[in-house]
Amino acid sequence: MYYKSRKYRLFYICNFAFLLVASIACVLPLIHILAVSFSAKEPANAQAVGLWPIGFNTDAYKQTFSNPNFLKSIVVSIERVLLGTVIGMAVTVLTAYPLSKMNARFRGRTMYTWFFVFTMLFNGGLIPTYMVIQKMHLMNSIWALVLPGAVSAWNMVLLLNFFKTVPRELEEAALIDGANHIKTLWYIYLPVSMPSLATLSLFTMVAHWNSWFDGMIYLTDAQKWPLSTLLQTIVVTEDFSKINMRPEDVKLISNETVKASQIFIGAIPILLVYPFLQKYFVKGMVLGAVKE
Repeated sequence: MYYKSRKYRLFYICNFAFLLVASIACVLPLIHILAVSFSAKEPANAQAVGLWPIGFNTDAYKQTFSNPNFLKSIVVSIERVLLGTVIGMAVTVLTAYPLSKMNARFRGRTMYTWFFVFTMLFNGGLIPTYMVIQKMHLMNSIWALVLPGAVSAWNMVLLLNFFKTVPRELEEAALIDGANHIKTLWYIYLPVSMPSLATLSLFTMVAHWNSWFDGMIYLTDAQKWPLSTLLQTIVVTEDFSKINMRPEDVKLISNETVKASQIFIGAIPILLVYPFLQKYFVKGMVLGAVKE
């Protein structure tokens, strides 16, 4: 009777309308970028393109995929995402598992937990971090983009809280059968934590894919820039020297269409990955946020 009440139907309609408007507001900018990327030079420069291409052509994509710097930046971004996600999730799991135990089983657990929480509130700052990266000889390498952010305190706290929801009886049964903590983590905790792991993996992938500032300050060679850093120089600072556009191409192709094509290509990987992890997203967030 509750689901058939008038108030519920009104709430359902309002909620559906709100989510529909929010979804359209998120999709329209992407459609506009796609339309600009397939438009001719004149309407793109005049900002006359709406949600449909004007003077349809694919010259911007031909220019983009013929640019070696752009292709190299995609490879660097993929390498960064793979390394960053694997290393980050491995460190997060190995940190969250012991910290999820009770104080009676892990002495000093509270102190270690607050140590990580402290890093969420305060950090050393840009200059000390830069000096550490420099002294460790990580400058101008992929490890300068991966290692500094390998431990995410936020992700660790979420996974820690999720591990607390795992029934203790499962762990005790594994220990009675002779399993050590490594086997218990691998065969008990990880299989039942797939929603939370998928959610945190998505967070980590998106963070690495979209991060551009660290590539700009730690990588002095533009050939080693990830895609997000290259797009920042093109879209924000409008420095087209990094994409090797020839003078004869400038006459035929609009900078606006080239920027739009590269932005759209940069968004494709996350758009392809997200649908496969979407079913875990909400469940993982809720299950990891109820315990202290």
